[in-house]
Amino acid sequence: MSSSPSSPQQIVDHLFRHESGKMIAVLTRIFGMHNLSLAEDVVQEAFLKAVQTWAFDKVPDNPSAWLMTVARNKALDIIRRQQHFQHLSGELTYHLQHTTESAVRQLFLDTEITDSQLRMIFACCHPALKEEDQIALTLKTVSGFNAAEIARALVTNEAVVQKRLYRARQFIKDHDIQLEIPSGWELAPRLQTVYTVLYLLFNEGYNSLKADELIREDLCMEAMRLCLLLTAHKVGKQPATFALLSLMCFQASRFDSRVDENNAIVLLQHQDRNTWNHDLINLGYRYLSQSSQGDLLTIYHIESAIAAEHCLAASFEDTNWRRMLQLYDLLLQEKPMPVVYLNRAIVLSQLGHKNEAIKEISTIPGIEKLLHSHYIYSAVLGDLYLQNGDIAEACKYLTQAQHLTVSLAEQQLIREKLQRIR
Repeated sequence: MSSSPSSPQQIVDHLFRHESGKMIAVLTRIFGMHNLSLAEDVVQEAFLKAVQTWAFDKVPDNPSAWLMTVARNKALDIIRRQQHFQHLSGELTYHLQHTTESAVRQLFLDTEITDSQLRMIFACCHPALKEEDQIALTLKTVSGFNAAEIARALVTNEAVVQKRLYRARQFIKDHDIQLEIPSGWELAPRLQTVYTVLYLLFNEGYNSLKADELIREDLCMEAMRLCLLLTAHKVGKQPATFALLSLMCFQASRFDSRVDENNAIVLLQHQDRNTWNHDLINLGYRYLSQSSQGDLLTIYHIESAIAAEHCLAASFEDTNWRRMLQLYDLLLQEKPMPVVYLNRAIVLSQLGHKNEAIKEISTIPGIEKLLHSHYIYSAVLGDLYLQNGDIAEACKYLTQAQHLTVSLAEQQLIREKLQRIR
C-alpha cells in the first residue's frame, strides 16, 4: 500500500498524476488541440515552479488550486502576448478578443474543468488516429503517464511509445482535430476506445509492472475517477460504462488483502475476506445492476460478473467454479485472448481437471513465445505441475517465471515456493 506523500517532491509527483490531465485539458480548450504541446509546456512550468517554491516555502493548503492558478496566469500571459487570436482555439477567439480574462477564468471553474477533461478524452480517441496512438496519447495527456509507464501498460518499449505520441500530435495538428464530444454515429466507436484506455489504466495499477510496487492505487483511482466522470455525462450513461465501473469497484475492494505488512503477495485463496472493502463491493453490485439495462452484453459485463462471483463466495473453497467456467466460456467468445484461456485453465484446475488445464495452456496460440516473455504463463504452469506432483516441471517453469518478472513481490512469492519444493 502506498503511503501519503510528505516531501514537496512527493507531493508534486502525486499531484502531477491527479492534476496534470485536468490542467492540460483546460489549457488545450484555450489554445486549441493543434497547440497541445504548448498546453503541456505550461503545465510543466507550473509543476517546476511548485518544486522550486515549495522547497523553500511551506506547501499551500490547497496545492491543486495553487497549480491551477499558476497555469491560468501563465495562459493569460501567453494570450496577452498573442498578436493574432486566430492561432488560439476557434471556440474562444471572439470571447478572447473582448473579455480575455473573464473567458479564461470561466474555463477554470470546476464544471468547465470536468467538461474539458471529457472533451480531451474523446479528442485523444479520435477515430482518424490509429488505435495504439489513441491509447498512448490518452494515457499521456489525460492521466499523466510517462513514456515508460505507457510502454509497460501496452507491453511495448519507450521508443515505440515516443513515436506513437509524436505521430498522434502531428496528426492532430495537420488535420485540425477539435476538442469536442462526438454525437450521433461517431459516439459508439469512440466510446469503445475510451473504455479500452480506462481498462488498461486500471490494470496497470492493479497488477503494476513497477519493480517495487505491486499495487499502484493512484492509477486505479484515476481510472475509476475518469470512468465515474463518464457516467456523469449523458453520452457516457451507457450499460458498458457502468459494467466497467462495477468491475473496477470489485477489484479495488481487495486492495488491503493482496499484500501483507511486509509487502509480500497474499494469494486469493489465502486472503482475509473480512478485510475486503464492502462499501466498494456494494457499489460494484449497484453499478452491475445499472449495467443490465438494454440487451447489449460486453466483455466488461462478463468480467464484472466473474469478479462478483469472488465477492459472493464466503471463502475461496465456496466459489461457484462451475458458474465461473460458464462465464469464461462466454468471455472467450467475445475476447479470445491468451490471458482469458489462461484464466479458464485455472478454473478447470479448481474443478479438479489439472491435466486438462495443463493441456489447455499448452494449446494457447503463441504459447511458446508467451512462456518466454510474460512470467504469468510460466508461473501458472509451474503451480499446476506442482499440484500434480511433477516437481521437475514445476521447478522449471517457476524458475523461468522468477527470471521474467520485474516485480520484487512476485519474485519473492515464487522464490518462497521454490524453497518449499526444494
